[in-house]
Amino acid sequence: MKWVTLISFIFLISSARSRNLQRVARGAEHKSEIARRYNDLKEETFKAVSMITFAQYLQRCSYEGLSKLVKDVVDLAQKCVANEDAPECTKSLPSIFLDEICQVEKLRDSYGAMADCCSKADPERNQCFLSFKVAQPDFIQPYQRPAADVMCKEYQDNRVSSMGHFIYSVARRTPFLYAPTILGLAADYEHALQSCCKESDIGACLDEKVGAIKEKAKKISLKQQYSCEILNKFGERTFQANKLALLSQKYPKAPLSEIVRILQDIKGIYKECCEGDMIECMDDRAELITYMCSKQDVFSSKIKDCCAKPVVERSQCVIEADYDEKPADLPSLVEKYIQDTEVCKSFEAGHDAFLSEFVYEYSRRHPELSTQLILRVARGYETLLEKCCKTDNPAQCYGNAVEDLNKHIKETQDVVKTNCDLLATHGEADFLKALLIRYTKKMPQVSTDTLLEIGKKMTAVGTKCCQLPENKRLPCSEGYLSIVIQEMCKRQETTPINDNVSHCCSDSYAYRRPCFTAMGVDTKYVPPAFNPDMFSFDEKLCTAAPAERELGQMKLLVNLIKRKPQMTEEQIKTIANGFTAMVDKCCKQSDIETCFGEE
Repeated sequence: MKWVTLISFIFLISSARSRNLQRVARGAEHKSEIARRYNDLKEETFKAVSMITFAQYLQRCSYEGLSKLVKDVVDLAQKCVANEDAPECTKSLPSIFLDEICQVEKLRDSYGAMADCCSKADPERNQCFLSFKVAQPDFIQPYQRPAADVMCKEYQDNRVSSMGHFIYSVARRTPFLYAPTILGLAADYEHALQSCCKESDIGACLDEKVGAIKEKAKKISLKQQYSCEILNKFGERTFQANKLALLSQKYPKAPLSEIVRILQDIKGIYKECCEGDMIECMDDRAELITYMCSKQDVFSSKIKDCCAKPVVERSQCVIEADYDEKPADLPSLVEKYIQDTEVCKSFEAGHDAFLSEFVYEYSRRHPELSTQLILRVARGYETLLEKCCKTDNPAQCYGNAVEDLNKHIKETQDVVKTNCDLLATHGEADFLKALLIRYTKKMPQVSTDTLLEIGKKMTAVGTKCCQLPENKRLPCSEGYLSIVIQEMCKRQETTPINDNVSHCCSDSYAYRRPCFTAMGVDTKYVPPAFNPDMFSFDEKLCTAAPAERELGQMKLLVNLIKRKPQMTEEQIKTIANGFTAMVDKCCKQSDIETCFGEE
């Protein structure tokens, strides 16, 4: 999509120059990157972020083992602060950390082929190490909260060790969670200890607060991993387009120049975080948030309380803050973007700048839309202008632009309404069945268990988003569905599903969800041969819990559709009712298995 070049050089130079010059000037004061970052972050934060970096790369290593690596890097940082001309001090931070990892004794014994990454040159070496991060490490035991009195004593006796172990524990379990977020969670954990250790029932208090921190970590990790995958898959321009829409929705009173200014920094910070460069990610995000807090009146009235917090807690708070209210006196966009006789002239003279401004102006007026939908509207507007500006009467050609663009909005609103109505009328179980029928027909090559997993995640999106007020349903639904779709698309890369899925995953970020919605039955699919074992039942079905029986019915449904993808809704309903009747009948018989065999 051409329009997602978005930010023209004019915008970049005029808007981002001041902060970039500050950054260059500050960088010029230091010959050594590690010395500069150590001075910025100070010892405690530098140590913590170093532990996060190592724990996310070396997920199997013990706390004690990683502490030695952290000490080596801190010693080097302190040496470089004293003498920036020392030979090791000019290396980039990623190189320093990876060199340290590559010197670990018996690296191959614990990590196998990952050790081969050490033979590569940077930046390929880092990409290689990133590919070995395990998002859900089954080799790490699920977190078990220690006894409450032990936790309180450890914190009171040795705060640094207690917090260090927490940071290590979170980082190795969530290798794609950004360092600023982990330190924000650590602050939440410390507040929980400080308040709960004074309570009469310490255990109950900690269970509630630590449980909430775990859920928060899981949710944020999912979103951050998704952001990195979109950045890697679709590139910086699409990423920036999406963030431009989001920032404009969130800070509708801020001028475009300020939005673009922070947009450039945000892109750089995401790149650092996604590449595992957590020290620079931490420092640059802290600097960005400090800048925003110095201009609260420009950005948002909603970040005031966040800006009063300590630096470590501030950034996640600003990110999670509510959208500011849009200005009450915003004029209609019709006059500027449709009725103005100079529309084509402006579009052709500064294509990217013109469309950037359109995305900004449209987004700040529509916080109730998803960013993906806004990008579809912008793409629709661009396509219309490309066509109309070549005609003899452009104004007449794009005169119905509002109606044309509203088609994108109506399609998405209809999808959300249809699904929320289905969920409200029939409940979660029937909603899940409807999704399984739909998606088994679209991609019957996917395993039954994976289809069930996808269906359950989509049902959870419906349950979460459909109960929200009308103005929040759409961004919630499409936002979370985009994450589920990305998980499918990631599987598609390693285990190709079919051509339709491949097309939807790769063609356009903004159109992914409508593409999946519109996807029909895979006509190239050849059903597998009939396997009677898949449809054999025994008395366990009668003793199973209702949820397990329901699961059995859903698996039967999926397996039937895999063999007969052209089945109609009526046929599927008949079979589902038949299954329920069969179970009810046979479970009352003395010879259950014979009954099942006959049925």
